Parts: sequence; structure tokens; C-alpha cells
Amino acid sequence: MLKNTIQKMFGAGDSQSPHSHYEKIWTKPFILAIIVVIILGVISMSIGVYDIRGKEDGMEMFFITRIPRTAALMLTGAAMAMSGLVMQLITQNRLVEPTTTGTIEWAGLGLLFVYLLFPAPSLVLRMTGAIIFSFIGTMVFFLFLRRVKLRSSLIVPIIGIMLGAVISAFSTFMGLVFQMSQNVETWFVGSFASIQVGRYEYLWLIVVVTFLIFIYANRLTLAGLGEDVTTSLGVSYNKIILIGTGLIAFAVGIVAAVIGNLPFLGLIVPNIVSMFRGDNLRSNLPWVCVSGIGALTIADIISRTVIMPFEVPVSLILGTVGAIVFIVILLRRRRLG
Repeated sequence: MLKNTIQKMFGAGDSQSPHSHYEKIWTKPFILAIIVVIILGVISMSIGVYDIRGKEDGMEMFFITRIPRTAALMLTGAAMAMSGLVMQLITQNRLVEPTTTGTIEWAGLGLLFVYLLFPAPSLVLRMTGAIIFSFIGTMVFFLFLRRVKLRSSLIVPIIGIMLGAVISAFSTFMGLVFQMSQNVETWFVGSFASIQVGRYEYLWLIVVVTFLIFIYANRLTLAGLGEDVTTSLGVSYNKIILIGTGLIAFAVGIVAAVIGNLPFLGLIVPNIVSMFRGDNLRSNLPWVCVSGIGALTIADIISRTVIMPFEVPVSLILGTVGAIVFIVILLRRRRLG
């Protein structure tokens, strides 16, 4: 059975053409999903308090605010969903994502340290701090897992949530001591309200991360089978874990610096996709990216319309829905034994 799984992953014994993966991805359901996401993007660009049709500078504001916001939604949704998928794969746990491993809290701590060292840091400095601390935090999480003998599906996210709570408390304490609590609170409220031209462009680096994850997809999938299997096939398990962690930290750090905290998105989307498509990273990655874009865009549309003309932080919508999905997944796993 293991041999068949590995053969499917790497295409061994497959008599189909080299474009078989391409043909499997571009199916009618996937094309339909892309069309739905495009429609959601059009709806997102049409929603807003500012009257772009009635004002003289309406079209100018459309290109300054509406298009950048929609682009940021798509890039961020893909990044967080993709990070959750990779993290679940290499930890072999469905309940793991940047929110339940403390990664996002470490990114916030990195942002706080940057503000302490540089009174008015640029976006590049904030991103650098968030990426470095995200990487450190994720590696700390993996080191904890290696020392824990009981590796049930519940223990792993509980460890991550506890680590995240400790880091979050430390960030709050540091913010109070150095009178920077406002920066901490602003980061915890993930919102796209401030996105406009000049404030989101670094999110396009997520496209590079997606490309790299697709290149390493087979190796990351192999790492999900465990250290013994990976090593026996001549692949360095620790190297793959470092690469996967680095890619996750890069994506999460960029999102944390530009947008803020977006909880549970990396938990909801990969679990829903894997229920229908299994665990192959290469074939699931496009679906996870598209689904993440759609989920975040829907959440943002709700956040802008529920108490219009005011706006609810999109993190509030994601946190509420994500918590419910998290409980449903727990109950489902318990029912399945």
C-alpha cells in the first residue's frame, strides 16, 4: 500500500502523458471554482462606502483602493490556506495551522521587537522581523513535538495553542512596559481597511512562495509519511522540514506585517479540500489556494456589509466561523474513533 502511495506521488509506473497533472487540475469543477472566485472578486470591488460612480475622482479611487484590496484578499487567502496545508502535512495532524501552532503569535512578537528597535520602521523591516520570528517560533514548536511522546491529534494543537498564548501574553506585557500596546492591539485586529496602492505590493511575493511549494510538493508529501519512510527513500527529512518551515514563515510573516492576525483560515480550507481530494499536496495546492481566496473574500464581503457603512474586522468573522469549524472537526474525529 505504501509503495502504491509513493508511486502515485512521484508518477512511477504512470503511463499517462507528462501533462497528466495539468489535466487533472484543470477539470470542470476547478474551472467553475475559479469562475466563482472571479465573481466574488467583482462583488468585492463593487462594495464600498465611497461613491466611485457619482464622484469626479471615483475611478481614481477605484484603482487606489478597491483593486488593491481585492488583490490583497486573493493573495492573503491563498497564503494562509497554503501555509495551513503544508503545516498539516509535515506535522501529520489535521488540527494544525499557523493559529494553532503559535506561528502567528511569534510573528506579532517579531513586529513588536522591530517597533522597539526602530521607532518608525518601514514595511520591509516589519516583514523581516515577522518572518524571522515566525521561523523561530515554528521551529520551537517542532522541537517541542519531538520531545512529546504522546502524539494524539489533540495534543499537538494544544501544545501550539499554549505556546501561542505564552508568546501573546509576553507581547502584551512588552507592549505595556514600553507603551506600545496600541501597536499590539492593532496587529491582533486583522483588517483590509487600510489597504491601498503602496501598502500591499509585497504580498505579491506570495506567488513566489506558491511556486516553490509546488516545486517541493512531492518531497513535502513524502515528509508527511514520517521521518523513517522519508529517510529510507534517500530524502533528508530535516532538510525538507526546514524548507517547509521557511516557506510557511515567509508567507505568514508577510501577511502578519501587511494585514495582521487572520485566525483559522489555514485550518478550515485544507480540511475541507482534503475531505474530497485526499492528501496529495501537488494536486490539492491549486484547490486550496482557490478555496482560500474564496473563503477570505466572502468573509471580507460580510465584514463590510453587516453593519454598513461601518466595517467589522475580517478577523472577527474568520475567528467565529473558524472556531465553529474547529469544534466540528474535533467532534467528527471523535465520532470516527
